Amino acid sequence: MADTQAAMAGEARPGEPEQQAGKQPRSVRVVLLALMIAMMLAMLDNMIVGTAMPTIVGELGGLEHLSWVVTGYTLATAASTPIWGKLGDMYGRKGAFLSSIVLFLIGSALSGMAQDMGQLIGFRAVQGLGAGGLMVGVMAIIGDLVPPRERGKYQGMMAGVMALAMIGGPLVGGTITDNWGWRWAFYINLPLGAVALAAITAVLHLPRKRSRAGIDYLGVVLLTVGITSIVLVTTWGGTEYAWTSARIMELIGIGVAALVGFVFWQTRAAEPVLPLHIFRSRNFTLMSVIGFITGFVMFGATLFLPLYQQAVQGASATNSGLLLLPMLGAMLVTSMVAGRVTTNSGRYKVFPIVGGGLMITGLYLLSLMDTGTTRLTSGIYMAVLGAGMGCLMQITMLVAQNSVQMRDMGVASSSTTLFRTLGSSFGVAIMGALFNHRVQDVMAERAGALGKGVTEKSAQLDAKSLQKLPAVAREAYQHAVSAGTHAAFVLGAAVAVVVLIAALFVKEVPLKGGPQQSAAQDGDEAAPMQVIEAV
Repeated sequence: MADTQAAMAGEARPGEPEQQAGKQPRSVRVVLLALMIAMMLAMLDNMIVGTAMPTIVGELGGLEHLSWVVTGYTLATAASTPIWGKLGDMYGRKGAFLSSIVLFLIGSALSGMAQDMGQLIGFRAVQGLGAGGLMVGVMAIIGDLVPPRERGKYQGMMAGVMALAMIGGPLVGGTITDNWGWRWAFYINLPLGAVALAAITAVLHLPRKRSRAGIDYLGVVLLTVGITSIVLVTTWGGTEYAWTSARIMELIGIGVAALVGFVFWQTRAAEPVLPLHIFRSRNFTLMSVIGFITGFVMFGATLFLPLYQQAVQGASATNSGLLLLPMLGAMLVTSMVAGRVTTNSGRYKVFPIVGGGLMITGLYLLSLMDTGTTRLTSGIYMAVLGAGMGCLMQITMLVAQNSVQMRDMGVASSSTTLFRTLGSSFGVAIMGALFNHRVQDVMAERAGALGKGVTEKSAQLDAKSLQKLPAVAREAYQHAVSAGTHAAFVLGAAVAVVVLIAALFVKEVPLKGGPQQSAAQDGDEAAPMQVIEAV
């Protein structure tokens, strides 16, 4: 007991020279490795499964329900994200995170055993419920273990995992599907998840919590209904249903009513799912806005850049992840530099400002691409955008966590993650709608009835469909995709202006854990670095 109290108080025990020297003990490094594996699981899944989907449909059928395999997963992930964060705050981070891993692995195993499309959709939803806690758990546990001043050191690690997932996902998915079968696209999660589960169970020792207040069930229901309605609007709008259709209007009405009711109820709940007091912090609110816009831009860019390079520049679809290497490489390098500078100086306001400026510049440059743009030129443009996102991706989470008390670390992490997720949904939907509209207009202008017929069902053609087109229609489609990406990136640049404006209002509050601020100043919480006991 005395040893535990000493650790909780931040006092080094005899025989622990690493902690006395201010270094991360071995157990922390082991846990961080396990956390990165869990983070990889969450990010890789959709990209691997996306590559396997044509094979899955060929075996299970149900082509008309194909979109629900992704939508069901996305809905469950978005709806459960804030709930996992709150459960971690109330009952302990370790238990909530382990539960989310187990649920994700159960969903993965069941998805691999699915016998029809209905089962696959349901099991993917189970998988999504677990995935909602993976990213939140990673961020919140790192927030518990590492003071904000030191957290910048690990930005490069997290950015590297993201880049590896985005580049390697399609390659791994294609290799697994071709050699082992599509079911292993899900089974591959099991050994990775087991490693993370074992390491965290054995090494991570966080203080146990037990909240006297019950779970805010009404808040959970209202928030889930609101988020589900928003995601369905952005998923179905302009594809399954027209934006002005009765179904979309109904979903908008339900979503608005649920979210208004949620906000009203959170002011009265004993233990609110999303305590509104965290938004009193100007920095936290600004980081939520910046995170939303970053998600809007990033996922829009990763959707249209490979499409442009395949349709216009003739790149291979097999290596689609490699097409984003200039953007992801720049994002990784910039994120590492930003993290190191933040750790060494304690200053971070410059990065959202520079990131916003680079993001606007990169998107504007990408909007200039046409049918004659070389891969080298487009790669340079992507690198500018990637550098901007690298300044923002981890800094938003760092500043958001630094803006709240330790007891709200979970909801701060989950809220930031949720806003980024919602931003990506809006980005894909709005930029996609603009892209599709522009492609169809240009196809009709350049190829007449033939062009209109080609893109009537979908404005995004795969490589095989493109090769089957007559030469006139193929050339028209290349100009149409160029015009569509121009419109999408112009919109992205306009939206990214909000990031720059928000960054100007960020107040540079000293990061906790720095030399000028002792851990005891954090209120009623002990130094987070000493929470783990060395193995």
